[in-house]
Amino acid sequence: MKWKRPLAVVGVVLICSLYLIALVSAFSHSAESKNWLMAAIYSTVVIPVFLYVFQLVARVIKPDHDYRDSGSTDKDQ
Repeated sequence: MKWKRPLAVVGVVLICSLYLIALVSAFSHSAESKNWLMAAIYSTVVIPVFLYVFQLVARVIKPDHDYRDSGSTDKDQ
């Protein structure tokens, strides 16, 4: 599928930017730095989970291959 590679690149860029936000927020002394840090840490976990779920759903909706048992015959069904 041609959409997997761009989706992976977007995910990597997004996660790297979240790490950068978390790093900057950790050393910042503003009032909102704790909120930004917690949002970045939360998103670091949630975004990959959503990407994984999206890929699973796409695989179920439109499978690339028939993953049935290759050893089964018509008699088994």
